[in-house]
Amino acid sequence: MGLLPDDALWPVAVGLATFLLLVDLMHRRQCWTARYPPGPMPVPGLGNLLEVDFKNMASYCRKLQRRFGDVFVVHMAWSPVVVLNGLAAMREALVNRGEDTADRPSLPVTEHMGFGPRNKGVIMAPYACDWRAQRRFSVSTMRNFGLGKKSLEQWVTEEATCLCAAFADQDGRPFRPNILLNKATSNVISSLIFARRFEYDDPHLARILDLLELLLKEESGLWPVVLNAIPVLLRIPGLAAWVFPAQRAFMALLDELVAEHRATRDPAQPPRDLTDAYLAEVEKAKGNPESSFNDANLRLVVSDLFTAGMVTTSTTLAWALLLMILHPDVQRRVHEEIDEVLGQVRRPEMADQARMPYTMAVIHEVQRFADIVPMGVPHMTSRDVEVQGFLIPKGTMLFTNLSSVLKDETVWEKPFRFHPEHFLDAQGRFVKQEAFMPFSAGRRACLGEPLARMELFLFFTCLLQRFSFSVPPGQPPPSDKGVYVAIVTPSPYELCAVAR
Repeated sequence: MGLLPDDALWPVAVGLATFLLLVDLMHRRQCWTARYPPGPMPVPGLGNLLEVDFKNMASYCRKLQRRFGDVFVVHMAWSPVVVLNGLAAMREALVNRGEDTADRPSLPVTEHMGFGPRNKGVIMAPYACDWRAQRRFSVSTMRNFGLGKKSLEQWVTEEATCLCAAFADQDGRPFRPNILLNKATSNVISSLIFARRFEYDDPHLARILDLLELLLKEESGLWPVVLNAIPVLLRIPGLAAWVFPAQRAFMALLDELVAEHRATRDPAQPPRDLTDAYLAEVEKAKGNPESSFNDANLRLVVSDLFTAGMVTTSTTLAWALLLMILHPDVQRRVHEEIDEVLGQVRRPEMADQARMPYTMAVIHEVQRFADIVPMGVPHMTSRDVEVQGFLIPKGTMLFTNLSSVLKDETVWEKPFRFHPEHFLDAQGRFVKQEAFMPFSAGRRACLGEPLARMELFLFFTCLLQRFSFSVPPGQPPPSDKGVYVAIVTPSPYELCAVAR
């Protein structure tokens, strides 16, 4: 019937096993070079995939750090990944050797989803002239539209007022704050990108937020890792569409917003927002094949800025309110400082930070404790580089375990507890710690850090000025353990917001 007899299967099986072993050895030959980082023993063909805890990578890496030190390697199938841990290794790699470690790996999944060789937005773009041009444009354009200026500060404060009004509408009843926080932070980044603010009951905004939530779930877990490690699976018809439906739907939604923008743009008028400014760059770049300013990159830059600008800030604020209801003594001290500096009427300003050391310490401790992006964004070496005495070859993917710095037991007095005094000296003055790096460090540090800092201070201070937050009566205190869904979010919780 065309089937091999049983005695003929053995040579085939042995031959296949030998072939796979040789391929595996070929991929791991660099592991035997002098001074290569140590790591757990990989399984031929699968590497360490079977033992990696994708739901809590930081915890998995913490265990390996205790076994192998601050620099070790894990294998994602045939792809070795060097994991950097601890402040010294992180600074050496990202700051001192930043030029050599600022590249990004080429991920088959992203390319399959429409990212071409030169169209990778700004977050995952290779460290080359294209990335420099995209980052320079993004930073300068956000500054032109108010970042670091009084105009954007007023913009954020007005959105914070709308957010407080939405909280007040709950009339002290238990509710989940996440959706309202998402809407407020979405409006800030949407105003910069699209010159558009959505009302909180706008169905378009609800659709955007629903897709972002699904997108984050798609990006977490085992599937993206497996498909990046074994890209031949992407050739299976329909698999990518089945695994990443929200990604495609979100990009299609952004395409609609960009198309609407293009139709209403007047080139004779100053740009209304970042999208207008980018469209002007696309016009200037026509006929220049060397330029990375094109329609394909526009949609990716918009996607990068929108998702990164909204999700991380909103999640951090959700952590902040959770920690306030779990630590009423801390909340009381923040209230006292706000009453002393601002009173109950005057809106907060960024200049108030200098006179509010405890509030600043609380905001920084929320970021440290929440640790929402524990593994950062993958890097790649652009040449052979030495870190902590280990030689890492050119083209190696790097995981930056930011959690190992934010929770370093040799740096922080209480690394696994919420303790605002980590950022206060003996006289109660605010002190920023060197090991505070939730935005990463070096050349690829988060370009939205200034905006995030502004939003966190103004939103948090406005909310605490207006409300006292508490656990709903009759409910047990919620957990302060996070849930990993691409980023670390608080477990679902409710609170009561009572006007002060």
